[in-house]
Amino acid sequence: MRQRRGRVFSGLFVGLVLAVVLLAASAGSAGAKNAQHAKPTKGAKPTKGAKHNTCTGSADNFPTELGTLSGNYSGHVKISGACAVDAGPTTINGNLTVGAGSTLIAAFSSSSLTVTGNVKVESGGTLVLGCFASSFACFDDPDQNNPTLNGPASVGGNIISRNALGVIVHDTAIGGNVLQHHGGGGFTCDPQGVFALLGPPAYSAYEDSTIGGSVDLKGIKGCWMGMARDQVHGSVRVFNNQLADPDAIEIVLNDIHGNLNCRRNSMVWDSGELGPDLFPRQPQPNTVDGKRRGQCVLASPATEGGPLGPGHF
Repeated sequence: MRQRRGRVFSGLFVGLVLAVVLLAASAGSAGAKNAQHAKPTKGAKPTKGAKHNTCTGSADNFPTELGTLSGNYSGHVKISGACAVDAGPTTINGNLTVGAGSTLIAAFSSSSLTVTGNVKVESGGTLVLGCFASSFACFDDPDQNNPTLNGPASVGGNIISRNALGVIVHDTAIGGNVLQHHGGGGFTCDPQGVFALLGPPAYSAYEDSTIGGSVDLKGIKGCWMGMARDQVHGSVRVFNNQLADPDAIEIVLNDIHGNLNCRRNSMVWDSGELGPDLFPRQPQPNTVDGKRRGQCVLASPATEGGPLGPGHF
């Protein structure tokens, strides 16, 4: 996406990153200033009927009113408003829910997030999970132009998003499936929601991650979406997605053990731009052990007006 690369997104935080880091240092285990956060319980184990914890915060005066999620949690956690995992490694022994219209930023090298259960993103919610130096700089990397730090994350179950505004995942080990249906903010590249505070248009991406199950992306209307360099142990299904950026949907350099099926999307690409324009493009084909179907059979055009193929998508 010419309007969205990971470093462009993170680079917009250069002035904000320092504020977040200072915020985390002052917050410690007590939570962010002017925000409450769920109290952690050390060494807790998930139990039937485990309690629910809530992290509350606000995107107003970003980032000074963000809530802070840190420590070990026994039971499920819900994000209400806007929170960050920026004060040390955090483990949730249960499920994590990003509530309707809420935001969770968990992309700091110093503060990994582990969720033993599922992650759910509700209507209008935004999740930023994990960071990887070569594709999406961690917000606490001191050199945003030449990042070197990684911030891995782990989800034991599934990531399920319905009508989410944006889901951005990097360097994350996902034990189950990824399901993202509908949402995306509409067929536009105008920044909205939390993205309006950060600069780039709303988008979704799954990059440099391992997915133990399958991926199902359906009915999303937004600016841009992509999958890159993922290890998918199941199949990938990309149906009925309409994206405003002509560079969407990029599906590149993935290793897919099952099938790859793409149908009724605005466009799909297995290539990347060689310059500032949409063309020419460099082929970046996927490895697919199963069958390729629909729009993801032959390679996307490398030149404007050029044919599909001859290679595989």
